[in-house]
Amino acid sequence: MLYYLFNYLSKNYSIPGIGVFQYITFRMAMAVITSLLITTVYGRRLIDYLRFKQVGETVRNLGLEGQMQKSGTPTMGGVIILLGILIPTLLFAKLENVYVILMIVTTVWLGAIGFLDDYIKVFKKNKEGLAGRFKIIGQVGLSLIVGWTMYFNSSIIIRQEVVLPVKDDAPVEFHMKRNTPVYTQDVHSTKTTMPFYKNNEFDYAKVLKFLGKGYEQYALVVFLFFVILIITFISNGANITDGIDGLATGTSAIIGITLAILAYVSGNTVIADYLNIMYIPNSGELVVFAGAFVGACVGFLWYNSYPAQVFMGDTGSLAIGGIIAVFAIMIRKELMLPLLCGIFLVENFSVIIQVSWFKYTKKKFGEGRRVFLMAPLHHHYQKKGFHEAKIVTRFWIICIILAIVTVITLKLR
Repeated sequence: MLYYLFNYLSKNYSIPGIGVFQYITFRMAMAVITSLLITTVYGRRLIDYLRFKQVGETVRNLGLEGQMQKSGTPTMGGVIILLGILIPTLLFAKLENVYVILMIVTTVWLGAIGFLDDYIKVFKKNKEGLAGRFKIIGQVGLSLIVGWTMYFNSSIIIRQEVVLPVKDDAPVEFHMKRNTPVYTQDVHSTKTTMPFYKNNEFDYAKVLKFLGKGYEQYALVVFLFFVILIITFISNGANITDGIDGLATGTSAIIGITLAILAYVSGNTVIADYLNIMYIPNSGELVVFAGAFVGACVGFLWYNSYPAQVFMGDTGSLAIGGIIAVFAIMIRKELMLPLLCGIFLVENFSVIIQVSWFKYTKKKFGEGRRVFLMAPLHHHYQKKGFHEAKIVTRFWIICIILAIVTVITLKLR
């Protein structure tokens, strides 16, 4: 909103310095600052309100050190994160940008599902919360909206080089050149970025290449399948990772910074050409949203770091996981998420492995056996005697390493 106000003033009035709002980097910085102020200043007030309303976490005794001391800690603090994301985005981003619209929809959609889950747990005294199938339905529904829009919206395009055919009567030098003439154009495409692959580009349509001629017509089905898989997996991964103080929040902030860098280079024609990566017109505006996201995570970490004064609950964890997934899809870097979100991936798989092995051994031997002392993985290390602050710090370090490697892969063919 402020973007449009200052844009109007710069066009109609000669006010020195007001044109700075045209720059994405400036608006991103303002989004970060605003988000930090909202989450730190008003976050304190929300925590006091939640404590007054006795919106506290119900903790099950799992035999973990210091666990029962967390009972009664205010939860549903994810509302702070949502406000820290949405308000700066509405103030500083171009709201007609389709990428920004989709990110706002994602934040509200998954935030609402998480809020409903927390509401049932806290106020209805139902420890199970919202049934898992309804969460999945909500995530799939969002995935279909995102995937369908990505595929059909006329504003969502990539710029690529197209090889021109060389005619028989073309000058001899054209035939002698190893590379035929090319020109660039903006096109609809199901291409995405894949690390360690030729040209770092992969077309979803090629998954069905074995069907023979005409396989391209099923590209939408393949694309939607991957979108559903990525959004549900990463969203649930963030939810599972949110098990000890500051782990999900800090990890998400690191991932958010990385995605901001990837969005900036992908949306800048000069840098994209220099790095020889996919250029995505208009996607640079996502940097403003990413700034608000990182600011919200860091601001919330002020109160969520050990010992936590507030928990985000599913209101926050489902939303931040979905935001990361959809953001990566927007900038066509979703196939890099297994590397960038390695912490979420490992946490998710630790639960899948633990549950699957327990059920298998119980059926075969009559007694369930475990791979880990406890799942998710961070609880395994707690059982081994590591303090949760040390676990969180080491997971952050691993996440930083993964983030650096993710950025480096842009140049690894």
